[in-house]
Amino acid sequence: RAPDKKMAGRGQVLNLYKTMLREAGKFPDFNFRSYAQRRVRDGFKNAKSLSDANTISVQLREAERNLEIIKRQSTLGRLFGIDQPLSIELAQKGK
Repeated sequence: RAPDKKMAGRGQVLNLYKTMLREAGKFPDFNFRSYAQRRVRDGFKNAKSLSDANTISVQLREAERNLEIIKRQSTLGRLFGIDQPLSIELAQKGK
């Protein structure tokens, strides 16, 4: 079967997934960072079983919009964030 040019390739989806996780990891606050990373993982895991090309493209557009939101919010968090790390962050660095 010839690949459909409109349908996103596996590489494009994987690249978006990695970019979203990387950007979510930039939140300075542990709770926001953990939440964003968990939501990205869960969202892609739930969309893994999609097979309709139209639904997949809608989900990809939504993911790209969410990536922009993550970038914007993590930037704001760094500008106006807290400077004191949580105890769990200190414990993770000590490992």
